[in-house]
Amino acid sequence: MHNDPIADAQAMLAAGRHADAVALVARHAAAGDAAALFQQGMWHLTGVPLPRDVPAARALLRQATERGSIDAGLIEVALTGNGSGATADWARAVSLLEQVARHSEQATGELGLLRKMALTATGAPAQSPKPRKIGERPNVYHIPELFSSEECLHVAQCAVDILKPAVVVDPRTGRDMANPVRTSDAAVIGPTRETLVIQALNRRLAAVTGTDWRQGEALSVLRYQPGQQFRPHVDTLPGTRNQRIRTVLIYLNEGFSGGATYFVHNALRVVPRAGDAIIFDNVRTDGSIDPLSQHAGEPVTNGVKWLATRWIRMRPFSPWTGPEHIA
Repeated sequence: MHNDPIADAQAMLAAGRHADAVALVARHAAAGDAAALFQQGMWHLTGVPLPRDVPAARALLRQATERGSIDAGLIEVALTGNGSGATADWARAVSLLEQVARHSEQATGELGLLRKMALTATGAPAQSPKPRKIGERPNVYHIPELFSSEECLHVAQCAVDILKPAVVVDPRTGRDMANPVRTSDAAVIGPTRETLVIQALNRRLAAVTGTDWRQGEALSVLRYQPGQQFRPHVDTLPGTRNQRIRTVLIYLNEGFSGGATYFVHNALRVVPRAGDAIIFDNVRTDGSIDPLSQHAGEPVTNGVKWLATRWIRMRPFSPWTGPEHIA
């Protein structure tokens, strides 16, 4: 007799038997099965086949963690830190990470890296470097070594298993679509994958840009292999009421050729250096889209380039609600 109810439930879903899958997992969850509780929680996070309910998901993940699920524990840490389904609680998130680290090498590594950061009680940086202006029209600012080599590696590791061909936003529909303007591979480190290290880095990016960390979209990671590039473009979105006002680029590695960031209007070319960040505005002072912010990621000619991008919105941005959802 088959003894994997989660695999059975997935097979039912594939066959269109959603009610049967939900009922099967619910029975095992009611009996205290950690895997079933975790699956219910994840279904409530994704919104399929159960309705999206982040607070309910948090409660289920708590139960699964108490019954020994390390995966549930790691996601609970992320959601506690970034305030998904409840108010963000950094101290509680760190405490949960310490608990998971008793049984998880991954959590132990994250905790060790986190402890190397000089942070406040809310996870913000205790001190923040001042950006240096390197270009005008658009104004472009540079911060050397904003991320350490260990932090750069952590960002890449959080994304490597979900990389897929990058997309762009269709200016007519606002939907993601494949386009030859952008030929890299990309991944989004969404709220369930946001380790406390990633969250601390996002707060660091907020500090250097003079914004609230809640204004930032989920951190995106791009990988450019030889010949891949991002042709001239602007980062703003069509038809949104919460525009991307600012962009931060963080170069995660060196050891490749090409791949400079090129600003078309002022002919500024930024050569990537591991850990360095550049910041530029995408809108004018009146909030309108600034066409002078057009820029490109030039083709990589040798080796592989890794880049992280944080797009910052005009107002706080939630990845869980609204038409601009990030999975």
